[in-house]
Amino acid sequence: MFSGMSNHSIDAKGRIVLPAKFREELGSTFYIARGFGNCCIQAMSQEQFNALSEKIMQLPADKAMILQYTFTATAVEVTPNAQGRVIIPQALREFAQIEGEALVIGMNNRVEIWNKAKFEEFTAAHQDTLTEAVSMLRF
Repeated sequence: MFSGMSNHSIDAKGRIVLPAKFREELGSTFYIARGFGNCCIQAMSQEQFNALSEKIMQLPADKAMILQYTFTATAVEVTPNAQGRVIIPQALREFAQIEGEALVIGMNNRVEIWNKAKFEEFTAAHQDTLTEAVSMLRF
């Protein structure tokens, strides 16, 4: 289960070091792809990627196709190097508008990589939804 948030640098070659605890949970080889409906990159284990791909294939053809174009086609299998760095392809970095610094966030079954300013804009724009969601938890 992924949780937590931290700032990380992306070097000139497009490499980022994900937190060691995330790399352990993701496995020695995992997938990165465009986020769902958000301007971010998501990372998930091979198991999670395969399970999600199976679910996509069970959807009606028009829904499956758009998810294949925006998720499956952008997915890249990555293996961290000896220093724990993975290369984020330029197309994914451009999509998420990430350059230099990134925010790495644990999201239960996946990891998200965000442009920090975009993440702050997203959360600020969804404050009403947050308030409503918290009230539904009924502590």
